[in-house]
Amino acid sequence: MANSYFQLGEVSAAQFLNTWSRYDIDGNGYIEDKELENFFRDLEIARHGVAPESNVKEKMQKFMEMYDKNSDGKIEMSEHTCPQLAQILPTEENFLLFFRQNVNSRNEFMETWRKYDADQSGYIEAEELKHFLRDLLMKANKRYDEPKLDEYTHTILKIFDTNQDGKLCLAEMTRLIPVQENFLLKYQGVTLKPSDFSEIFALHDKDKNGYIEEKDFDALLRDLLKKDNKDVSIQTIKSIRKSIMPLADKGKLYHDELVKALCSTT
Repeated sequence: MANSYFQLGEVSAAQFLNTWSRYDIDGNGYIEDKELENFFRDLEIARHGVAPESNVKEKMQKFMEMYDKNSDGKIEMSEHTCPQLAQILPTEENFLLFFRQNVNSRNEFMETWRKYDADQSGYIEAEELKHFLRDLLMKANKRYDEPKLDEYTHTILKIFDTNQDGKLCLAEMTRLIPVQENFLLKYQGVTLKPSDFSEIFALHDKDKNGYIEEKDFDALLRDLLKKDNKDVSIQTIKSIRKSIMPLADKGKLYHDELVKALCSTT
């Protein structure tokens, strides 16, 4: 069936958006005609790593017959007006896709995050999630109703609060940020342990107040990279600095936020 063929469980919101952007060049929010077949083929490549052997065109046509209700030959990037994306992406990735479309920037995300993470712990309480999401949507001038907001809250809570501890982590919640601006996800592969980070951070946090000044970040980062046997070139430090600076709060970089941005938690 078309539905089972295009239920791409291995395709993430990031992969979907990267593929989508190659075809929706004018940004009008839909793909149509001959581009559709190539779009679905590229999704299959993203899923399996190789081009599909089966007839994508035939299966795409079956999919469109089932879900293109107005027969306009288009697939739209609109959660509210078209159910097609829900048939392509798993539910959780569909929700992440929606927020990545509508969160305007990492700066607005961080501004909203700090409103709820007042102690810079790198977490917000799960009960605050609905208010957090409401603020993000308001900043994006995105219309919503309360039942829909409840649905967003329930689904995103399910995605992120996997251990049901009532806390949501900054490093995970930044998956809501547009792909090209997601500064924290770039460093998920760093192998430095939080305990090693804390030991080095303590050397730079001389007054033990839990943060360092922005001007001291380069020195801290250089020590962290050395400890992790990473490249310590000026270019590397500048690149990471540029991405991490959205975490700065009035020139201060807090331990608990940095450790979640730069360290492996496994």
